[in-house]
Amino acid sequence: MSTEIRNRIKKNVANLESWAKKFQIDAYRIYERDIPDYPFIVDRYNDKFIVYDRSIDSIDSREDKQQHFPQLIDALKDLFGASEDQIIIKRRSRQKGESQYEKTAETNRTETVREGEAVFKVNLYDYLDTGLFLDHRLMRDKIRKQAKGKEVLNLFCYTGSVSVFAALGGGHVTSVDMSATYSRWAQDNFRLNGLDPSQHVFVTQNALEYLHEPKDERFDIIFLDPPTFSNSKRMDESFEVERDQVPLVDACMDLLADEGVLYFSNNKRSFKLEPVIEASYRVRDITASTIPKDFRDPKIHRVYEIRRKSTPGL
Repeated sequence: MSTEIRNRIKKNVANLESWAKKFQIDAYRIYERDIPDYPFIVDRYNDKFIVYDRSIDSIDSREDKQQHFPQLIDALKDLFGASEDQIIIKRRSRQKGESQYEKTAETNRTETVREGEAVFKVNLYDYLDTGLFLDHRLMRDKIRKQAKGKEVLNLFCYTGSVSVFAALGGGHVTSVDMSATYSRWAQDNFRLNGLDPSQHVFVTQNALEYLHEPKDERFDIIFLDPPTFSNSKRMDESFEVERDQVPLVDACMDLLADEGVLYFSNNKRSFKLEPVIEASYRVRDITASTIPKDFRDPKIHRVYEIRRKSTPGL
């Protein structure tokens, strides 16, 4: 076993464990490509570990590189006494469209993890992603603090973690996702947190279609977190977040209350906001304040706070 990778993970965990315990966080990142020869990511979920293997994109296939992945696995076993079943390996290549949401296994094994005052159902085995985006932890809490008495719209809501925090904060939440599976999962998360799904709104529909349907209501907070790219069979046309950002943001702003706020997030590493958006609205890049302590990568996502120009106090 390499002492280098073992010592790095041990150091990372020593820096994170007291923080995680203080804020009641069961799921967090303990290793993120810290050492160039070990281009892997490790997320901890209670006593289990998800290892994302990005080596196919990052290092060559020479024989002397093949030892690095087993050394990482051995380090996890040694440090945490983890069994083979507690280490879930996901071969993570560049994802296109909705492939990160598609099933890769059929175990149907789920468990729960805490995040502050919330509890979430996760599936560590069947999808590339688990049902909880760890990098949006601070964003969830930000919305919780602002949600009391507000109408909140969560677009591309996935499994509804942002919706749960908004509801726990006292907001009335509308959650929109094209997937019936994720809509049910989101409602399960509501029930886990003592929230009645019937007191909120769940819409199983393409968020792009939802945005362009006539509506009377206006929302005080909109969270918009679209995929980087989608060419789902359930859509008439493909979607690319940078290409299509202007009509997407405009449609959201049409549904925003006069003093409301739109949080526009995406995961495209090279994303650039169109100047016309900055010219049309009051925009603030809040990305730096939304990157959690356990994430080293400052490009894991981008988040913009967008308000009407007439809105005071920005």
